[in-house]
Amino acid sequence: MANLNDDDKSQENPIENPINDEDSKNIKKDASIEEELKNTEDKLLRALAEIENQRNRFEKEIKEAIDFGGFNFARENLAILDNLQRAHQSIKTDPSLKNSKDLDKFLKNLEIIEKDLLSIFKRNKIDRIDTKGKKFDPNFHQAMTEVKNDKELPGTIVQEIQAGYMFGSRLLRPSLVSVSKKSENIEEKNETKNKKKD
Repeated sequence: MANLNDDDKSQENPIENPINDEDSKNIKKDASIEEELKNTEDKLLRALAEIENQRNRFEKEIKEAIDFGGFNFARENLAILDNLQRAHQSIKTDPSLKNSKDLDKFLKNLEIIEKDLLSIFKRNKIDRIDTKGKKFDPNFHQAMTEVKNDKELPGTIVQEIQAGYMFGSRLLRPSLVSVSKKSENIEEKNETKNKKKD
């Protein structure tokens, strides 16, 4: 067999280049730098998301402050309207003032003031809640009494005791109402029918 020279030996059994300590340190450095970059990028993205969330929150709060900034002021003005309406009713039914020749003029002036106040409310998105013949809704109405009424379905508003108001889309004050309920006679008849069926 022919002797292989040194060059051929190096080709047959290639000797692997061992990684020296400096190269492994560089590889570890590169890996740790990449990890740090990923961590930093992740932190940066989280911080940007948090800033965006805060900006959205602030915009929402500013919009609510603009839209509903006068909420408490509007609620307190309802007391003025209530007192004006009570005064109108009281003066109208006062027996000592019934014979006064100026009573009608005075009542008309009160009505004009009331209409002006209601138009101011309307312009500022303060709207009266409609209750006439409506189904009782606890989101907008507060039941003060139940009235036996066979003409209306149970849970129907039959009387408004005090008007309720909305301020835009928010409830300013619920309507105080009387709600219909079945009379006992109808309930007893239904119970009797049910017992007969059994």
